[in-house]
Amino acid sequence: MKKSRILSLAMAGALCIGLLAGCGSSNDSGDAQSPAPATGSPEVSGTPAGDTTASTSGAAFKLGGTGPLTGAASIYGLAAQHGAEIAVEEINAMGGIQFELRYEDDVHDAEKAVNAYNTLKDWGMQISLGSVTSKPGEATSVYNYQDRIFALTPSASSTAVIEGKDNVFQMCFTDPNQGMASAQYIAEQKLGSKISIIWKNDDVYSKGIRDTFVAEAETRGLEIVYEGTFADGNDTDFNVQLTESQKAGADLIFLPMYYTPASLILSQANAMGYAPKFFGVDGMDGILTLDGFDTALAEGVMLLTPFNADAEDEATQSFVTKYQEKYGDIPNQFAADAYDCVYAYKLALETAGCTPDMTAEEICNKLIEVFPTITLTGLTGDGAGITWDSTGAVSKSPKGMVIQSGAYVGM
Repeated sequence: MKKSRILSLAMAGALCIGLLAGCGSSNDSGDAQSPAPATGSPEVSGTPAGDTTASTSGAAFKLGGTGPLTGAASIYGLAAQHGAEIAVEEINAMGGIQFELRYEDDVHDAEKAVNAYNTLKDWGMQISLGSVTSKPGEATSVYNYQDRIFALTPSASSTAVIEGKDNVFQMCFTDPNQGMASAQYIAEQKLGSKISIIWKNDDVYSKGIRDTFVAEAETRGLEIVYEGTFADGNDTDFNVQLTESQKAGADLIFLPMYYTPASLILSQANAMGYAPKFFGVDGMDGILTLDGFDTALAEGVMLLTPFNADAEDEATQSFVTKYQEKYGDIPNQFAADAYDCVYAYKLALETAGCTPDMTAEEICNKLIEVFPTITLTGLTGDGAGITWDSTGAVSKSPKGMVIQSGAYVGM
């Protein structure tokens, strides 16, 4: 994908308000602003599963995470790992807070994620990046809570990841907020009069977004004319769902799913001559780098994302340049969210006065108190900063993107 120089535009104010619903504001009296990321950090090779990106000097906090580093969802896990690696390298080069980073492969499988978590726990993990995808994230967050190891996941967006767990936080938008914001934006911009939804019924991510989209669509007066579902094992042929959508007169199809099935839907709709508008969510970020996919088929696809690699601010361009040089690819929002997670940890650990000789539980207790009081200026969201409420939910503004000429452009 060639890098565009087009500035991303923030979404309409009403969309931002909708997305932030349910997320508390930070404590104004205790807010701390994050420092700007360092530039010119030393380059090291990518870290395979089980290896570490280590501190360059002194004692370091042991930071661990699990994600799909192999398999069909590896684009997400590798992006998160690589984004976190760049942040660790920058921070360690500053000479203050130091991190030792280790990622373990969970192959987007809940049972394997628990095994990977236990490997990290045996290694001595003090703070966690949780899991990259939602179902593994739900599984490992239970153990984060039981073991009192604080977790900040870059991208596991299910509400079940944080519910009832005072020490598990999210950097990504939650599933309900994505569904609500998508319905709001479609209604306010009058993008479609008859809506079809195709969603994955055995995936908590897809179902969570679908449920709140339907509820908000009813409130907004959107007409849903068809819903089609699929599951593992029948996720390669979407001709039935597309035919029924076309018969129902759908002029917009909402796709709350990851990029692999979405790419097939776009291809099969094109083959049958059906050309509705398509609106997706952050799991579709990465479709432009999918091997074998004709990016022309994604022309005009709209989605919500917290990050735009084409933004011209210095921090984004520095990150994109480093990512391209190290990994030969354009970073997606999973990479940017993981990068922001590490900087959020740096800010929180400094604010709380934590040191690497503390136990995981001691660090956990301090971070629970501190996280709702800090404001991070990161790559994701906008200039208003990133904050958290005491439930672990994040508040930041999204960007509406449309794919044009093989690149993401701000709507």
